[in-house]
Amino acid sequence: MTDLAGKTILMSGGSRGIGLAIALRAAADGANVALLAKTDSPHPKLEGTVHTAADAIRAAGGRALPIVGDVRNDDDITEAVLKTHGEFGGIDIVVNNASVVDLSGSLDLSAKKYDLMQDVNVRGTFMLSRAAIPMLKDSANPHILSLSPPLNPTPRWLGAHTGYSLAKFGMTMVTLGIAAEFADAGIAANTLWPRTTIATAAVQNLLGGDRVMAASRTADIYADAAYTVLTKPAREYSGQQLIVEDVLEAEGVTDFSKYAAVPGTPDDALYPDIFLD
Repeated sequence: MTDLAGKTILMSGGSRGIGLAIALRAAADGANVALLAKTDSPHPKLEGTVHTAADAIRAAGGRALPIVGDVRNDDDITEAVLKTHGEFGGIDIVVNNASVVDLSGSLDLSAKKYDLMQDVNVRGTFMLSRAAIPMLKDSANPHILSLSPPLNPTPRWLGAHTGYSLAKFGMTMVTLGIAAEFADAGIAANTLWPRTTIATAAVQNLLGGDRVMAASRTADIYADAAYTVLTKPAREYSGQQLIVEDVLEAEGVTDFSKYAAVPGTPDDALYPDIFLD
């Protein structure tokens, strides 16, 4: 594999941020991208919908299929898989991008938000991946990629935000389980996580506003690393908990300055992401 031309990606979310950046990087090769997302109409605080994302994918050189639905809904997942297959003839890649963030402590985290994080992050990753596996088995180079951190169940991270940590680690455990279970079928399943914060709406609204945004990297670094993973031979590159920068360094990239959200920001001034020691 050298590129994603003609390959079909089914992604949860992707209306904006990291998911959209990954989609656009694939679209530059001429990939087909199906987005399962709830954002049928503009959000008052978040830019982009599944439809504007589809327009951007087409403009970047890819084919797009916007699917309005909720990864928590089994019927929506089934419909997304069938629509993707019907439109593009198969599925080569699943990207588990949809994720809910709430960094509240245990006493402040509502039961509703706890359930939402489990349903979207963990259950959504499992159900979307599972639904696509029969079609992934027919792909020449099938990949599942989940945007979740390496397992690091230290007091530092479990204690910081127990509910969110469980949800993100759950995504990783699902992915590693699928990698082991379907290794003989040649389906790669990996996770990918950055060393620094990425300039997204979640960082702006939840992690520190303008100050942390200015000390972040752009989503392009995540997209370039994801592209590298998704073009690897699936049978040889699976079951790994990958770090964005490590993936790129292994490809010979040593200068990350072009990814700084604020040009000229030195690497040692960037804000470290959570879950990594």
